[in-house]
Amino acid sequence: MTENTRVVVIGGGYAGVLAANRLTQRDDVTVTLVNPRPGFVDRIRLHQLVAGTHDAVADYRDLLAGSVGLVVDTVTRIDAAGRRVLLASGGTAGYDYLIYAVGSGGAEPAVPGAAEFACPLDTLEQARRLRATLDAAPATAAVTVVGAGPTGIETAAELAEAGRAVTLVCGGVLGPYLHPRGRRSVAGQLARLGVTVLDGPGTTVTAVTRDAVRLGDGRDLRSDVTVWTAGFGVPDLAARSGLSTDAVGRLRTDETLTSVDDERIVAAGDAAAPSDLPFRMSCQAAVQLGPHAADTVLSRIAGERPAPLALALVSQCISLGRRVGIMQFAHRNDVAMRFHVGGRPAAKLKELICRGIVWQLANQARRPGSLNYPAWAKDPERRKVLRAANGDALPTR
Repeated sequence: MTENTRVVVIGGGYAGVLAANRLTQRDDVTVTLVNPRPGFVDRIRLHQLVAGTHDAVADYRDLLAGSVGLVVDTVTRIDAAGRRVLLASGGTAGYDYLIYAVGSGGAEPAVPGAAEFACPLDTLEQARRLRATLDAAPATAAVTVVGAGPTGIETAAELAEAGRAVTLVCGGVLGPYLHPRGRRSVAGQLARLGVTVLDGPGTTVTAVTRDAVRLGDGRDLRSDVTVWTAGFGVPDLAARSGLSTDAVGRLRTDETLTSVDDERIVAAGDAAAPSDLPFRMSCQAAVQLGPHAADTVLSRIAGERPAPLALALVSQCISLGRRVGIMQFAHRNDVAMRFHVGGRPAAKLKELICRGIVWQLANQARRPGSLNYPAWAKDPERRKVLRAANGDALPTR
Protein backbone atom coordinates (compact mmCIF):
# COMPACT_ATOMS: atom_id res chain seq x y z
CA MET A 1 0.00 0.00 0.00
CA THR A 2 1.26 3.48 -0.89
CA GLU A 3 2.05 5.67 2.11
CA ASN A 4 0.41 9.04 2.44
CA THR A 5 2.47 12.09 1.57
CA ARG A 6 2.82 14.34 4.61
CA VAL A 7 2.52 18.08 4.02
CA VAL A 8 3.02 20.57 6.84
CA VAL A 9 1.76 24.12 6.33
CA ILE A 10 3.32 26.72 8.62
CA GLY A 11 0.92 29.60 9.17
CA GLY A 12 -2.87 29.74 9.25
CA GLY A 13 -3.47 33.04 7.49
CA TYR A 14 -5.12 33.58 4.12
CA ALA A 15 -2.38 31.85 2.11
CA GLY A 16 -1.90 28.98 4.56
CA VAL A 17 -5.59 28.11 4.87
CA LEU A 18 -6.14 28.16 1.11
CA ALA A 19 -3.05 26.02 0.54
CA ALA A 20 -4.05 23.49 3.21
CA ASN A 21 -7.58 23.13 1.85
CA ARG A 22 -6.41 22.82 -1.76
CA LEU A 23 -4.05 20.00 -0.83
CA THR A 24 -7.01 17.87 0.29
CA GLN A 25 -7.89 17.21 -3.36
CA ARG A 26 -5.81 14.06 -2.97
CA ASP A 27 -6.88 11.39 -0.50
CA ASP A 28 -3.29 10.18 -0.16
CA VAL A 29 -2.04 13.51 1.24
CA THR A 30 -2.00 14.14 4.99
CA VAL A 31 -2.14 17.86 5.73
CA THR A 32 -1.12 19.45 9.02
CA LEU A 33 -1.51 23.18 9.63
CA VAL A 34 0.68 24.64 12.40
CA ASN A 35 -0.47 27.99 13.75
CA PRO A 36 0.22 29.78 17.05
CA ARG A 37 -3.47 30.61 17.65
CA PRO A 38 -6.54 28.37 17.80
CA GLY A 39 -8.61 30.84 15.76
CA PHE A 40 -8.25 32.44 12.34
CA VAL A 41 -7.33 36.13 12.40
CA ASP A 42 -9.07 38.16 9.70
CA ARG A 43 -6.17 40.53 9.56
CA ILE A 44 -7.68 43.00 7.11
CA ARG A 45 -10.26 43.80 9.80
CA LEU A 46 -7.89 44.50 12.71
CA HIS A 47 -8.53 48.24 12.43
CA GLN A 48 -12.22 47.46 12.95
CA LEU A 49 -11.45 45.46 16.07
CA VAL A 50 -9.68 48.52 17.46
CA ALA A 51 -12.74 50.67 16.76
CA GLY A 52 -15.19 48.06 18.03
CA THR A 53 -16.97 47.35 14.74
CA HIS A 54 -15.72 43.77 14.20
CA ASP A 55 -13.96 41.07 16.24
CA ALA A 56 -11.66 40.06 13.32
CA VAL A 57 -11.69 36.37 14.29
CA ALA A 58 -13.20 33.26 12.70
CA ASP A 59 -13.34 29.62 13.79
CA TYR A 60 -10.99 27.26 11.98
CA ARG A 61 -13.71 24.60 12.18
CA ASP A 62 -15.65 26.72 9.70
CA LEU A 63 -12.66 27.37 7.41
CA LEU A 64 -10.56 24.20 7.27
CA ALA A 65 -11.39 20.93 5.56
CA GLY A 66 -12.19 18.23 8.10
CA SER A 67 -9.15 16.20 7.08
CA VAL A 68 -6.70 19.03 7.84
CA GLY A 69 -5.03 18.58 11.22
CA LEU A 70 -4.61 21.78 13.22
CA VAL A 71 -1.65 21.99 15.59
CA VAL A 72 -1.76 25.05 17.84
CA ASP A 73 1.93 25.71 18.33
CA THR A 74 4.82 27.84 17.06
CA VAL A 75 7.52 26.53 14.74
CA THR A 76 10.89 27.52 16.14
CA ARG A 77 13.09 25.97 13.43
CA ILE A 78 12.88 24.11 10.15
CA ASP A 79 15.19 21.09 9.98
CA ALA A 80 15.35 20.77 6.21
CA ALA A 81 17.86 17.91 6.29
CA GLY A 82 15.66 15.90 8.65
CA ARG A 83 12.42 17.03 6.97
CA ARG A 84 10.81 18.11 10.18
CA VAL A 85 9.84 21.27 12.05
CA LEU A 86 10.67 21.89 15.68
CA LEU A 87 7.88 23.27 17.84
CA ALA A 88 7.94 25.63 20.81
CA SER A 89 6.18 22.96 22.89
CA GLY A 90 9.19 20.68 22.44
CA GLY A 91 7.57 18.44 19.86
CA THR A 92 8.33 17.96 16.18
CA ALA A 93 6.32 17.40 13.02
CA GLY A 94 7.77 15.48 10.12
CA TYR A 95 7.01 16.29 6.51
CA ASP A 96 7.56 15.19 2.95
CA TYR A 97 6.72 18.71 1.73
CA LEU A 98 6.56 21.96 3.63
CA ILE A 99 4.58 25.08 2.76
CA TYR A 100 6.07 28.18 4.34
CA ALA A 101 3.20 30.64 4.84
CA VAL A 102 4.25 32.54 7.96
CA GLY A 103 2.89 35.87 6.72
CA SER A 104 4.12 39.29 7.73
CA GLY A 105 3.92 41.79 10.55
CA GLY A 106 5.15 45.25 11.35
CA ALA A 107 8.79 46.10 10.95
CA GLU A 108 10.61 46.57 14.23
CA PRO A 109 10.62 50.35 14.74
CA ALA A 110 14.08 51.90 14.96
CA VAL A 111 12.71 55.25 16.11
CA PRO A 112 13.70 56.08 19.71
CA GLY A 113 10.81 55.46 22.08
CA ALA A 114 8.54 53.80 19.53
CA ALA A 115 8.94 50.30 20.94
CA GLU A 116 8.24 51.55 24.47
CA PHE A 117 5.44 54.05 23.93
CA ALA A 118 3.74 53.36 20.59
CA CYS A 119 1.03 50.75 20.10
CA PRO A 120 1.62 48.49 17.08
CA LEU A 121 -1.27 47.04 15.11
CA ASP A 122 0.08 43.88 13.50
CA THR A 123 -1.42 41.01 15.47
CA LEU A 124 -4.69 40.11 17.14
CA GLU A 125 -3.16 40.55 20.57
CA GLN A 126 -1.79 43.98 19.72
CA ALA A 127 -5.13 45.09 18.32
CA ARG A 128 -6.91 43.97 21.47
CA ARG A 129 -4.40 45.80 23.66
CA LEU A 130 -4.80 48.95 21.60
CA ARG A 131 -8.56 48.76 21.91
CA ALA A 132 -8.23 48.42 25.68
CA THR A 133 -5.86 51.39 25.75
CA LEU A 134 -8.32 53.52 23.81
CA ASP A 135 -11.23 52.39 25.98
CA ALA A 136 -9.28 53.55 29.03
CA ALA A 137 -8.36 56.90 27.46
CA PRO A 138 -10.69 59.90 27.78
CA ALA A 139 -12.79 60.84 24.76
CA THR A 140 -10.68 63.97 24.35
CA ALA A 141 -7.38 62.06 24.17
CA ALA A 142 -5.14 63.01 21.26
CA VAL A 143 -4.57 59.98 19.03
CA THR A 144 -1.67 59.90 16.57
CA VAL A 145 -1.50 57.27 13.85
CA VAL A 146 1.99 56.89 12.35
CA GLY A 147 2.12 55.48 8.82
CA ALA A 148 0.01 56.37 5.79
CA GLY A 149 -0.39 53.02 4.08
CA PRO A 150 -3.77 51.25 4.04
CA THR A 151 -3.61 50.19 7.70
CA GLY A 152 -2.77 53.69 8.91
CA ILE A 153 -5.42 55.33 6.74
CA GLU A 154 -8.12 52.83 7.72
CA THR A 155 -7.30 53.06 11.42
CA ALA A 156 -7.28 56.86 11.41
CA ALA A 157 -10.61 56.99 9.57
CA GLU A 158 -12.24 54.36 11.77
CA LEU A 159 -11.21 56.09 15.01
CA ALA A 160 -12.19 59.54 13.74
CA GLU A 161 -15.61 58.24 12.74
CA ALA A 162 -15.96 56.96 16.31
CA GLY A 163 -15.39 60.51 17.58
CA ARG A 164 -11.68 60.45 18.35
CA ALA A 165 -9.34 63.40 17.68
CA VAL A 166 -6.91 61.81 15.24
CA THR A 167 -3.71 63.02 13.57
CA LEU A 168 -2.30 60.91 10.74
CA VAL A 169 1.47 61.34 10.38
CA CYS A 170 2.49 60.18 6.92
CA GLY A 171 6.28 60.46 6.99
CA GLY A 172 6.05 61.41 3.31
CA VAL A 173 3.16 60.87 0.91
CA LEU A 174 -0.38 59.97 1.94
CA GLY A 175 -1.19 56.57 0.47
CA PRO A 176 2.04 56.03 -1.52
CA TYR A 177 0.44 53.37 -3.72
CA LEU A 178 -2.49 55.54 -4.78
CA HIS A 179 -2.79 57.48 -8.00
CA PRO A 180 -2.82 61.26 -7.31
CA ARG A 181 -6.54 61.35 -8.12
CA GLY A 182 -7.25 58.59 -5.63
CA ARG A 183 -5.01 60.29 -3.07
CA ARG A 184 -7.02 63.50 -3.33
CA SER A 185 -10.21 61.51 -2.79
CA VAL A 186 -8.80 59.89 0.36
CA ALA A 187 -7.50 63.23 1.68
CA GLY A 188 -10.92 64.79 1.17
CA GLN A 189 -12.73 62.08 3.10
CA LEU A 190 -10.20 62.15 5.95
CA ALA A 191 -10.72 65.92 6.18
CA ARG A 192 -14.50 65.41 6.36
CA LEU A 193 -13.98 62.97 9.20
CA GLY A 194 -11.84 65.52 11.03
CA VAL A 195 -8.51 63.73 10.66
CA THR A 196 -5.50 66.06 10.66
CA VAL A 197 -3.16 64.77 7.95
CA LEU A 198 0.52 65.69 8.19
CA ASP A 199 2.35 64.75 5.01
CA GLY A 200 5.29 65.87 2.93
CA PRO A 201 8.86 66.73 3.96
CA GLY A 202 9.59 66.92 7.65
CA THR A 203 6.80 64.57 8.74
CA THR A 204 9.00 61.57 9.48
CA VAL A 205 8.72 60.62 13.15
CA THR A 206 12.09 60.92 14.89
CA ALA A 207 11.09 60.13 18.49
CA VAL A 208 8.11 58.94 20.53
CA THR A 209 7.52 59.69 24.21
CA ARG A 210 4.72 58.77 26.58
CA ASP A 211 2.66 61.81 25.59
CA ALA A 212 4.20 63.22 22.39
CA VAL A 213 5.54 62.51 18.92
CA ARG A 214 8.47 64.46 17.49
CA LEU A 215 8.73 65.09 13.76
CA GLY A 216 11.75 65.57 11.54
CA ASP A 217 11.03 69.28 11.16
CA GLY A 218 11.30 69.71 14.95
CA ARG A 219 7.60 69.84 15.79
CA ASP A 220 6.36 68.10 18.91
CA LEU A 221 2.80 66.80 18.70
CA ARG A 222 0.78 65.97 21.77
CA SER A 223 -0.11 62.29 21.58
CA ASP A 224 -1.90 60.50 24.40
CA VAL A 225 -2.17 57.33 22.31
CA THR A 226 0.32 56.68 19.49
CA VAL A 227 -0.57 53.95 16.98
CA TRP A 228 2.34 52.57 14.93
CA THR A 229 1.49 51.21 11.48
CA ALA A 230 4.68 52.09 9.59
CA GLY A 231 6.48 49.37 7.65
CA PHE A 232 6.23 45.62 7.06
CA GLY A 233 8.48 42.84 8.23
CA VAL A 234 8.42 39.05 8.12
CA PRO A 235 9.34 36.44 10.73
CA ASP A 236 12.98 35.36 10.71
CA LEU A 237 12.16 31.64 10.80
CA ALA A 238 13.61 30.93 7.35
CA ALA A 239 16.85 32.77 8.09
CA ARG A 240 17.18 31.10 11.50
CA SER A 241 16.72 27.76 9.78
CA GLY A 242 19.59 28.39 7.37
CA LEU A 243 17.42 28.94 4.28
CA SER A 244 18.12 31.62 1.69
CA THR A 245 16.18 34.85 2.21
CA ASP A 246 16.07 38.29 0.65
CA ALA A 247 17.08 41.47 2.47
CA VAL A 248 13.68 41.68 4.18
CA GLY A 249 13.76 38.05 5.32
CA ARG A 250 11.36 36.52 2.79
CA LEU A 251 12.14 32.98 1.64
CA ARG A 252 13.82 33.09 -1.78
CA THR A 253 12.08 30.89 -4.32
CA ASP A 254 11.84 30.28 -8.05
CA GLU A 255 8.72 31.05 -10.11
CA THR A 256 6.97 27.89 -8.88
CA LEU A 257 7.39 29.17 -5.29
CA THR A 258 9.91 26.39 -4.58
CA SER A 259 12.77 27.30 -2.24
CA VAL A 260 16.07 27.88 -4.04
CA ASP A 261 17.65 25.59 -1.43
CA ASP A 262 15.23 22.67 -1.19
CA GLU A 263 12.54 21.48 -3.62
CA ARG A 264 10.61 20.03 -0.66
CA ILE A 265 9.96 23.52 0.69
CA VAL A 266 7.46 25.83 -1.02
CA ALA A 267 6.55 29.36 0.08
CA ALA A 268 3.29 31.32 -0.08
CA GLY A 269 2.01 34.73 0.91
CA ASP A 270 3.91 37.72 2.26
CA ALA A 271 6.97 35.69 3.27
CA ALA A 272 7.73 34.52 -0.28
CA ALA A 273 10.25 36.20 -2.59
CA PRO A 274 9.87 34.50 -5.99
CA SER A 275 12.78 35.22 -8.33
CA ASP A 276 13.81 38.12 -6.06
CA LEU A 277 10.79 39.95 -7.47
CA PRO A 278 8.27 39.64 -4.62
CA PHE A 279 4.69 40.82 -4.80
CA ARG A 280 3.22 43.60 -2.69
CA MET A 281 2.52 42.25 0.78
CA SER A 282 -1.25 42.00 0.80
CA CYS A 283 -4.24 39.73 1.24
CA GLN A 284 -4.75 40.04 -2.52
CA ALA A 285 -1.39 38.41 -3.16
CA ALA A 286 -1.81 35.81 -0.42
CA VAL A 287 -5.08 34.42 -1.79
CA GLN A 288 -3.36 33.78 -5.12
CA LEU A 289 0.00 32.56 -3.84
CA GLY A 290 -1.53 30.07 -1.38
CA PRO A 291 -3.32 28.01 -4.04
CA HIS A 292 -0.28 28.16 -6.33
CA ALA A 293 1.97 26.81 -3.59
CA ALA A 294 -0.43 23.91 -3.09
CA ASP A 295 -0.49 23.25 -6.84
CA THR A 296 3.31 23.13 -6.89
CA VAL A 297 3.31 20.48 -4.16
CA LEU A 298 0.53 18.50 -5.85
CA SER A 299 2.44 18.58 -9.14
CA ARG A 300 5.58 17.22 -7.50
CA ILE A 301 3.61 14.46 -5.78
CA ALA A 302 2.14 13.51 -9.17
CA GLY A 303 5.60 13.51 -10.75
CA GLU A 304 4.76 16.51 -12.94
CA ARG A 305 6.66 19.73 -13.56
CA PRO A 306 5.11 22.59 -11.51
CA ALA A 307 3.80 25.58 -13.42
CA PRO A 308 5.34 29.03 -12.98
CA LEU A 309 3.42 31.86 -11.39
CA ALA A 310 0.71 33.60 -13.38
CA LEU A 311 -1.08 36.18 -11.26
CA ALA A 312 -1.58 39.90 -10.93
CA LEU A 313 -2.51 42.50 -8.33
CA VAL A 314 -5.12 44.77 -9.88
CA SER A 315 -6.34 47.06 -7.12
CA GLN A 316 -6.02 48.37 -3.61
CA CYS A 317 -9.20 48.73 -1.57
CA ILE A 318 -9.25 50.99 1.50
CA SER A 319 -12.14 51.64 3.86
CA LEU A 320 -12.55 55.19 5.15
CA GLY A 321 -14.85 54.47 8.05
CA ARG A 322 -17.95 52.33 7.71
CA ARG A 323 -19.72 54.40 5.07
CA VAL A 324 -17.03 55.51 2.59
CA GLY A 325 -14.08 53.86 0.88
CA ILE A 326 -11.91 53.83 -2.21
CA MET A 327 -11.18 51.09 -4.73
CA GLN A 328 -7.99 52.13 -6.48
CA PHE A 329 -7.63 50.14 -9.68
CA ALA A 330 -4.24 49.23 -11.09
CA HIS A 331 -2.62 47.92 -14.22
CA ARG A 332 -1.76 44.22 -14.11
CA ASN A 333 1.81 45.08 -13.14
CA ASP A 334 0.47 46.58 -9.88
CA VAL A 335 0.88 50.24 -10.84
CA ALA A 336 -2.09 52.41 -9.89
CA MET A 337 -4.11 53.85 -12.75
CA ARG A 338 -6.21 57.02 -12.88
CA PHE A 339 -9.49 55.17 -12.40
CA HIS A 340 -10.92 54.59 -8.94
CA VAL A 341 -14.30 54.12 -7.30
CA GLY A 342 -14.99 56.13 -4.17
CA GLY A 343 -17.72 56.98 -1.69
CA ARG A 344 -20.47 54.64 -0.57
CA PRO A 345 -20.12 52.21 -3.51
CA ALA A 346 -16.46 51.61 -2.63
CA ALA A 347 -17.34 51.01 1.03
CA LYS A 348 -19.91 48.40 0.01
CA LEU A 349 -17.44 46.83 -2.39
CA LYS A 350 -14.74 46.65 0.30
CA GLU A 351 -17.15 44.99 2.73
CA LEU A 352 -18.22 42.54 0.04
CA ILE A 353 -14.58 41.67 -0.62
CA CYS A 354 -13.82 41.19 3.09
CA ARG A 355 -16.80 38.89 3.54
CA GLY A 356 -16.04 37.14 0.28
CA ILE A 357 -12.50 36.24 1.29
CA VAL A 358 -13.63 34.43 4.44
CA TRP A 359 -16.43 32.78 2.47
CA GLN A 360 -13.89 31.59 -0.10
CA LEU A 361 -11.72 30.04 2.60
CA ALA A 362 -14.71 28.05 3.84
CA ASN A 363 -15.81 27.20 0.31
CA GLN A 364 -12.39 25.73 -0.47
CA ALA A 365 -12.74 23.48 2.55
CA ARG A 366 -15.83 22.01 0.88
CA ARG A 367 -14.70 22.27 -2.75
CA PRO A 368 -10.88 22.09 -2.80
CA GLY A 369 -9.34 23.07 -6.10
CA SER A 370 -12.34 25.03 -7.36
CA LEU A 371 -10.66 28.42 -6.93
CA ASN A 372 -9.05 29.43 -10.20
CA TYR A 373 -8.33 32.96 -11.39
CA PRO A 374 -9.28 34.14 -14.90
CA ALA A 375 -6.69 34.79 -17.58
CA TRP A 376 -7.21 38.57 -17.47
CA ALA A 377 -6.05 38.64 -13.83
CA LYS A 378 -2.50 37.70 -14.75
CA ASP A 379 0.49 39.94 -15.30
CA PRO A 380 2.26 39.41 -18.65
CA GLU A 381 4.85 42.05 -17.76
CA ARG A 382 6.35 39.89 -15.02
CA ARG A 383 7.49 37.26 -17.49
CA LYS A 384 8.99 39.93 -19.72
CA VAL A 385 10.97 41.33 -16.79
CA LEU A 386 12.18 37.89 -15.76
CA ARG A 387 13.11 36.88 -19.30
CA ALA A 388 15.08 40.10 -19.68
CA ALA A 389 16.99 39.22 -16.52
CA ASN A 390 17.41 35.50 -17.20
CA GLY A 391 17.40 35.12 -20.96
CA ASP A 392 14.66 33.00 -22.54
CA ALA A 393 14.24 30.67 -19.57
CA LEU A 394 12.04 31.47 -16.63
CA PRO A 395 13.79 30.84 -13.29
CA THR A 396 12.14 27.55 -12.23
CA ARG A 397 13.57 24.33 -10.90
